[in-house]
Amino acid sequence: MEGVITDLFYWVSIALMICIHAGFLAYEVGASRSKNVLAAAMKNLLTFAVVIATFFFFGWWFYNAFYQFPVGAIDSATAALPWSEDMGPNLASVTGIFWGAFALFAATTGSIMSGAVLERIRTSGFLVLTTVLGSVVWIIGAAWAWHPTGWLLTEWGWHDFGAAGCVHLIAGAFTLGVLINLGPRIGRFVKGRAITIPPHNLPLTMLGLMLIFVGFFGFLMGCVVYTNTGYFSIFGNPTTLSAIAFSTLMGLAGGIIGAYMTSKGEPFWTISGGLAGVISVAPGMDLYHPALAFVIAVVGGMLIPQFGRLLEKFEIDDVVGAVSVHGGCAFYGLAVSGFVLWGYPNTPIDGFGTPPDINPLGQIGGGIVLALLGFLPGYLISLGLKRANLLRIPAEVELAGLDLSEVPATPYPEGIPITTLRESDAVLAEEGTS
Repeated sequence: MEGVITDLFYWVSIALMICIHAGFLAYEVGASRSKNVLAAAMKNLLTFAVVIATFFFFGWWFYNAFYQFPVGAIDSATAALPWSEDMGPNLASVTGIFWGAFALFAATTGSIMSGAVLERIRTSGFLVLTTVLGSVVWIIGAAWAWHPTGWLLTEWGWHDFGAAGCVHLIAGAFTLGVLINLGPRIGRFVKGRAITIPPHNLPLTMLGLMLIFVGFFGFLMGCVVYTNTGYFSIFGNPTTLSAIAFSTLMGLAGGIIGAYMTSKGEPFWTISGGLAGVISVAPGMDLYHPALAFVIAVVGGMLIPQFGRLLEKFEIDDVVGAVSVHGGCAFYGLAVSGFVLWGYPNTPIDGFGTPPDINPLGQIGGGIVLALLGFLPGYLISLGLKRANLLRIPAEVELAGLDLSEVPATPYPEGIPITTLRESDAVLAEEGTS
């Protein structure tokens, strides 16, 4: 019976996480200009499909093989190879349900990068990058930082319940490396001055973020280990869904309020603050008091417009603020958790002894390790694609729009409807307010 309930628990988690990808699709379509909306949508669909497929063939093996590398040996992990009996219809195995949750985490890393590089990247080059990020880089980081016997835990006293480090920080750092080589959209920076390129449908972008909020509940379900004796974090610390509900909702609320204050009510940054807040509290959300989670999230939300302005000074064009929200807030959250949770004991691990207590050096040092793990491959692989002329579309295609060259369809065959006031309506409206 326990196996049946465990299956159902993660089955629901997987279904909810698909909302993340529906949200990213709507988010990016809205953030694009109308000439690029279908290309943005197709890129999200392909990310989902390609990463899940490659995660089956080799990504899952990395997680099970690399948890002690480089401080220990690489495990053979034969049960995680695609031809293993566990990787198929085996009545005695629940591997598929855990693999499915991790595959959705993997696809999320590609979707994080996808929004940042909108409107000027080649689909082929992007798929190379998202495969490396989603099925190699992040999952090696997850083996170090999220495996119950990963070396960051056993050697450094690491704690990151909600995958701020191995999902968000790695994806944000990888994306930064790609953006440096990809360059900004034409017209984004003129003579050192940042020019705003507005989204064609900001309400759709905001709706997409709300869908991502829904999906986050599935994401965080996947961070919980369920047994018939209760719930545990992936590190073995006892927890409850009640604790996660408190921290998640307070993180959403705090991040939105913080971003609203420092962006002076700018809609895009305000709603992005919800993501920033949850990511900021993710490392310790199984242990935080709700009021503390709220304060940490408010500060995280306040930071993202500042991170965005800093990137603009270096003429880095991050269309959806992915580096700020996912990279910046993840590192902030890890650093804060190291001090707030300093001295909290980690659970003893069979065969590995008792890990060090949670501490600032472990959290900050682990954050630096994961940031480098993300940034270096992102920068070097995108540099290679750039030199091979496989990274960026030609300027004339960018100006005309990717939908004309990469998608054999038209998103708005009758034009985008625009609501205008008739002269008589305008007069009535004026009289009604006088």
